[in-house]
Amino acid sequence: MKAPVKKLGIAVDIVMYAIMLVQMFYIFTGNTFHEIAGIVLFVCLAAHIIIKRKHIKAILTGKLKNAGKAQKFSALVTCLLFVCMIVLMLTGMGVSRLLFPWFKLLQSSDLHRYLAAVALTLSAVHGGMHFFVRTKKKKRTAVLIVIIAAVCLALSLFGPPYINRHFRIVRVDYAQAVHGEKVEWNGKKPLVVYFTRIGNTDFDDDVDAVSGASLMYADGALTGSNELIADMLKDMLDCDTKPITLTGEKYPSSYGATVSAASKQLKNDARPEIEPIDASGIDSIILVYPLWWGTVPPPVSTFLESADLRGKTIYLVATQGSSGFSKSTGDIKKSASGADVKEVVSIYCEDIPTCRDTLLQHIKKIAP
Repeated sequence: MKAPVKKLGIAVDIVMYAIMLVQMFYIFTGNTFHEIAGIVLFVCLAAHIIIKRKHIKAILTGKLKNAGKAQKFSALVTCLLFVCMIVLMLTGMGVSRLLFPWFKLLQSSDLHRYLAAVALTLSAVHGGMHFFVRTKKKKRTAVLIVIIAAVCLALSLFGPPYINRHFRIVRVDYAQAVHGEKVEWNGKKPLVVYFTRIGNTDFDDDVDAVSGASLMYADGALTGSNELIADMLKDMLDCDTKPITLTGEKYPSSYGATVSAASKQLKNDARPEIEPIDASGIDSIILVYPLWWGTVPPPVSTFLESADLRGKTIYLVATQGSSGFSKSTGDIKKSASGADVKEVVSIYCEDIPTCRDTLLQHIKKIAP
């Protein structure tokens, strides 16, 4: 390979690695930058393939049959990375809200995030193998590749959620987020029942340090994410809302401590006491809840088991960090004896401040 082309290849590779790392922190860069950077990434991938076309051709035509184990392993990683990147591109188009809203395949944010983690890890191994086949210090290089790959995997899987939960502060314009088009609901209006950390947590003065997980500032006031969704539904349907509120011990201010407390409650199948919610005189409930450990928070289970929900329809609106409805639907069906339980939409936590239009379209589908 000629020197100028080789230098160009190295430059393209560096840009690709940099973009993949930056993309992991989309919670700070925003959706617009994330989608445009994704396009740049795949342009760089195309350039990389063109520059490395002879090596790729050798892999595809089986000319590496007599190569060493390291070269064969490197070729395998290259093939896996290529397939992963193509599917990553398709899932990126599927979850696009700006550039490819018309693309309806592979609309899974979970799949996209996991593929991004795998792609970054394989990229680290792919780059490391180029050094491995040339160096004499095989063991040291192999250990270094494994460490870098593990760091990439851990960073991509756990880094963004951790930063989002502990360092990201969300500020929204309440009127812009909540007010908008109305939906006609024939018959009795549904009751919106929601669970949020506001009213159920003893917050410290520095709560803004953990506001990215389930809290935000709406017009400067601390607001629960699910409270905001409930207000959207209230504006949309002109219906009543009721919060699920603990009457006993509240959850701790720290998000991590709340996660631990919830884990203990779920293991013990606890049912914390809540303020009674009168569900008589209504035909349907829109239940807005966060996923805790893949299911509903214990206070939500208390509501479902204490209220008379026989013959009612419960529409589910879940908020989550990565797992759709998970097992919450099945657990709700067990708790809400005699009710007809239907999934409406699962909203990713980052999308909550701007989810009104998405929520609107789903509510239109279920409105009688």
